[in-house]
Amino acid sequence: MGQTRFSPGFLGKWFWACWAVGFWACATALLAAELLAAEGATPAHPRVNMAMCYELDAQWPQRPADVQWGDMPGIAVSDKDEIYLFTRANPPIQVYDRHGRFLRAFGQGLIGSAHYIRLDRQGNVWVADVKDHVVLQLTPEGKLLRTLGTRGEPGCDQTHFDKPTDMAITPDGQVFVTDGYGNNRIVHFDKEGKFVKQWGELGTGPGQFSLPHSIAIDSQGRLYVCDRNNARVQVFDQQGKLLDEWRNLLVPWGVWVTKNDEIWVCGSSPMAWRETDELLSCPPKDQVLMKFAPSGKLLQLWTLPYGKEGDTRPGEVSWLHAVAVDSHGCLYVGDIKGQKAQKLVPLGK
Repeated sequence: MGQTRFSPGFLGKWFWACWAVGFWACATALLAAELLAAEGATPAHPRVNMAMCYELDAQWPQRPADVQWGDMPGIAVSDKDEIYLFTRANPPIQVYDRHGRFLRAFGQGLIGSAHYIRLDRQGNVWVADVKDHVVLQLTPEGKLLRTLGTRGEPGCDQTHFDKPTDMAITPDGQVFVTDGYGNNRIVHFDKEGKFVKQWGELGTGPGQFSLPHSIAIDSQGRLYVCDRNNARVQVFDQQGKLLDEWRNLLVPWGVWVTKNDEIWVCGSSPMAWRETDELLSCPPKDQVLMKFAPSGKLLQLWTLPYGKEGDTRPGEVSWLHAVAVDSHGCLYVGDIKGQKAQKLVPLGK
């Protein structure tokens, strides 16, 4: 069989054709590399959640069919991780465990209009009634132990409130009441319920208030007051001395202090007064949760979807009013227009 022979001219053309193809391939590769470098590379980023995030526990709670919910202004968590809800419905005080099981309910006929709820060191329940102008102390089963203020009579003296909003109780039983909507003052009672002193007045200066809406106490006895219309948290000692002022962070509605002195505040981001506003941030422009150190350093921020008033979906809130924290770090939030309590679990737990 004969061998195929190529002329020198053909071989030359073939060489230069191969060289041209190789050249353009190399040039194209170099150009592509330059373009990629100009646009920036996309590395394989580690998909690790470095920020604390939360997810809704849609199974919490298992509310009985005959137990009603209305506006949900108050939530408190006991040392046993029992969650107390304070709602504008019947029964007004409802207790669930952290898994959502219904435990008990009480308070029918005692409450005019619910606001905040707290628990003292002995496990007794304290509630603020903004309609009947009183603060009540109850046993964990609902027996009335004490009434501060005069039921049905608004006023501004040692025995009267005008729409009190919240109360902080010291380990030895002293009570500090935010006499908020009407009187813009803090009222101090001893462990027997006797008037000790008061401080504050309507205004925007240090130590003044424009709707002291919520109050909580830390392990060192410092009092944290949500001065809502003034868009600040004011910190006092128990003598009424102003210790600190946290401004330009949020419009604070509710406050909760953990055993580790983490100060959780709920509300909205700062906003200006509108011509139609009777109270600042009604309605709010958004819904935020913030965790602070006692120094006022912001440690954590979490936002919640702002739902349609009267038609919020699970995980949404409308007029966020209350926050509380259990021993596992789960958050419990209550809102006004959404009329529900919800549990938020740290992601991964």
